[in-house]
Amino acid sequence: MNRDQYDAILGDAIQGEIEAQNFYKEAAEKLSDPFLKDLFQGFVNEEKKHQNILEGFRSSMPETLPFDENRDYKVAETVDDTQELSTDMKPADAFALAMKKEEHAMKRYTNLAEGATDAEQKKIFRDLAAMERDHKRKMENAFVDVGYPELW
Repeated sequence: MNRDQYDAILGDAIQGEIEAQNFYKEAAEKLSDPFLKDLFQGFVNEEKKHQNILEGFRSSMPETLPFDENRDYKVAETVDDTQELSTDMKPADAFALAMKKEEHAMKRYTNLAEGATDAEQKKIFRDLAAMERDHKRKMENAFVDVGYPELW
């Protein structure tokens, strides 16, 4: 991986975090349920932290990148070619798409962690993957709750 590729990966990841923030913020503003408002606002704050971490990596890019050069990062698999996430979607569709985007982010950070040779960055990428995994789980729960209300 060269510096331009690393920069592009970080740029895509940062953009993904910004898109997630915007979606969760808009959803929080539209929701009337206090629990869901707080949940989504919490996601906004967490995604902003992720953005800041990634921007820190981007602004202090070392001369020698801390990655195994022979590794396939599967960046193409993280590209989501479905519709844009919007709070105008049906709730079940929005949750489904949000959980898919969280899954993509989780895989992206897992791949970066697996390829990182710098122990600190490896830990941060693993932590980001774990946070995205938790977001995905929460979105899946919300999807089931919205998609199958008879289970309540």
